[in-house]
Amino acid sequence: MDDIEKFLHYLRYEVNRAANTVTAYDRDLRLMVNFMTGGHPENFSASDVTTSDIRAWLSDMGRRGEQPSSIRRRTLAVRSFYKYLQRRGVVINNPAHAITLAKLSKPLPHFIKEDELERLLSELSERMSICPDDIMTARDHLVIHLLYATGMRRAEAIGLTDADVSRERRELRIFGKGRKERIVPIAEELCAEISRWQVMRDNQWPDLPRPAHLIATAHGGMTDTMIGKIVKRLLGSTSTDKKSAHTLRHSFATSMLNGGAELDCVREMLGHTSVSTTQIYTHLTVDELRRQYDRAHPRSPHSKDR
Repeated sequence: MDDIEKFLHYLRYEVNRAANTVTAYDRDLRLMVNFMTGGHPENFSASDVTTSDIRAWLSDMGRRGEQPSSIRRRTLAVRSFYKYLQRRGVVINNPAHAITLAKLSKPLPHFIKEDELERLLSELSERMSICPDDIMTARDHLVIHLLYATGMRRAEAIGLTDADVSRERRELRIFGKGRKERIVPIAEELCAEISRWQVMRDNQWPDLPRPAHLIATAHGGMTDTMIGKIVKRLLGSTSTDKKSAHTLRHSFATSMLNGGAELDCVREMLGHTSVSTTQIYTHLTVDELRRQYDRAHPRSPHSKDR
């Protein structure tokens, strides 16, 4: 096992980093090694890499049009890798320590208007009332309702099992990044829908492993791609430019804050470690207030256009 494989094993099994993070770091480090060795990774020696070498690699990515977010993550991957090697005594210095992280722009997240989401859910409910045995429509409705009502990430929804649902307490147990556990309350309407879905799912696929994945197929849990396709298709009728599960997460946060929820409460429900990550949604609510003001107040800049 080489140093990179040992590092990835450490990330996955000792510090419990998310699988997607480990995969990304693996890819980033292999790219670095390939650049440093001119395509001959068998010649790589971690102790020979200098700060200038890393800067040259990052500059090459910039010239090839890599996004700042990718360059930043790759810098963090290399920095973390060498910090690990330092602790093991493989290297003395961390050549990535002095590298300045690429600055990221902070675009406002996309979200869907509440009336559009309510209309979408109503249309799906009407379809279900016409064809109550249509398991695909029932699953589609649950996917949208679950993501919007809880703000959970797509991977978190995929990982939910029956053991994570408490109808009595009206709550879900969600395992977020790094398997960090949080409890999210849900409304009675969603509880009832989950119960109906579980009966329908078990009648359709009685041999699923137990505890069954909440959102299931005939072969077990859904994949990331399957959820993505469902969401993209169903959000096709909405006005948002970005039609993804994360847009529903943004919509949840925006609706909560617009409804008067405290910022720290929203942070807890989203599973954010820092409140600063959640604060971006306050800009959405301020922007909405500004639009309402400009549209309605007689002293607003656009009042003369009316």
